[in-house]
Order: sequence, then structure tokens, then C-alpha cells
Amino acid sequence: CVFCAAAKATPEFDSLLLYKSKLAMVVLNKYPYNNGHLLILPTRHQGDITALTDDEGAELQKLLKESVRILKDALGTDGFNIGLNLGKVAGAGIPEHMHYHIVPRWAGDTNFFPLLADTKVVVETLEQTFERLLAYYNSL
Repeated sequence: CVFCAAAKATPEFDSLLLYKSKLAMVVLNKYPYNNGHLLILPTRHQGDITALTDDEGAELQKLLKESVRILKDALGTDGFNIGLNLGKVAGAGIPEHMHYHIVPRWAGDTNFFPLLADTKVVVETLEQTFERLLAYYNSL
């Protein structure tokens, strides 16, 4: 599992791992919908939200909240799409390891490229976004 591999890593660009606690972690999405697209997930390999412990659920919620604050401070976001695709039929790309998506949004952040060529313009590289956000997560 790519997420379990990230859980064994230290925060570095190669793993896209920004932050890890005992129960949960934050990973930069390798294929972002927008700059700063994050994944919040349990460190334990678990695809079923009902199988999470109360402590895991609380830690995920804490990281969702902290990540929204960090993205507001670091990227000046105007809003967010936050969601969870639970199970393959619901669209989960990796259904065996559940993960929340936090997609930063800005006023006017859509463009005509997706309409013409299934292409989205992202204004900075993953590495630039990673380095910018890592400093914030290092202070948690």
C-alpha cells in the first residue's frame, strides 16, 4: 500500500509525507486537483471507517482542522472541498486505506483547459508546494 509505505517514511518529498503522528498522517496528493491538495489518513492500514478507534477518529478530525488552518495561512485559500470516497464503488482510488481529501479552492480557480483537453493547470510544482507546507507541519 502506497500509504503504508508513506507511514514508514519520514517527512520528505520522495514520500510526500508532510506530517505523521502515532495515529494519523498528512500526505500531499501526487495528482492534485489544485495546489495544496492534501490527504488525511490513519497510519494504520484500514479501509473501513467503522473500524477506526475513537482515538484514530479524533486524530483524523484534529489533522483535518489543522490542515485547513495551515492551507489558509500558507496558500491564502478562499474555501475548501473536503471529502471521503469510502469503498471502490464510491470512487476510492485506494479503497483498502481510507483517506480524506482536502482540496483548496480560490475564487475563479477554474479555467477552460479541463473543457478542451482534460487538462488542469497547477501553478506550482509538487516540490514547491511540499516545501512551503512542510515548514507549517514541522511546527505542529
